[in-house]
Amino acid sequence: MKMDSLNRLARRVPTWVVYIAGVLPFGWIVWLTLTNGLGADPVKAIELRLGELGLQFLVGGLVITPLRWFGLNLIKFRRAVGLIAFFYIAMHLSAWVVLDMGLRWAEMANDLVKRWYIIIGMAGFAAMIPLAVTSNNASVKRLGGKVWNKLHKLTYFAALAGAVHYVVLVKAWPVEPLLYLGAVVLLLAARAWKARARLLPAFA
Repeated sequence: MKMDSLNRLARRVPTWVVYIAGVLPFGWIVWLTLTNGLGADPVKAIELRLGELGLQFLVGGLVITPLRWFGLNLIKFRRAVGLIAFFYIAMHLSAWVVLDMGLRWAEMANDLVKRWYIIIGMAGFAAMIPLAVTSNNASVKRLGGKVWNKLHKLTYFAALAGAVHYVVLVKAWPVEPLLYLGAVVLLLAARAWKARARLLPAFA
């Protein structure tokens, strides 16, 4: 199928389809929770699955711009993908705070000291808050396109923080977290290379 055909197909897909498809995995997690399908440690399984989904959608959001360089335009879905990523990361953090730590704030503070990678994950989530709040047309108009675009570069930090958080969390160096980290580094490097290529003619 030619790229034009793919773009025509993408234009026909309403954005709400992406939102619905994006929350289906959450419904599956809820179903597994209710039917005891999450194994011996359901709380850890919930945390892990929510975090992985958040990271997957973050990586998916980063992929959209490079795809456009090659002619596939999925920009209309980027806001939905980013908000779904924020939803899963917020649920991941909520699962840790409520289900895992039981709102025991002192214990959480001790955990932050002992497990520094949690702070990295929280920093990534904090970076996503202004992105979620300003992911609407009114904010683009109020901030102006230039400022809005600069602000939304926080996505890069959030994705990198999330990937590092996952790699350090699992400790045993399995392949999957390293693949996510590699994908994020590669996508950010591609952006840096593209930006450098745009700047070079100006200084030539």
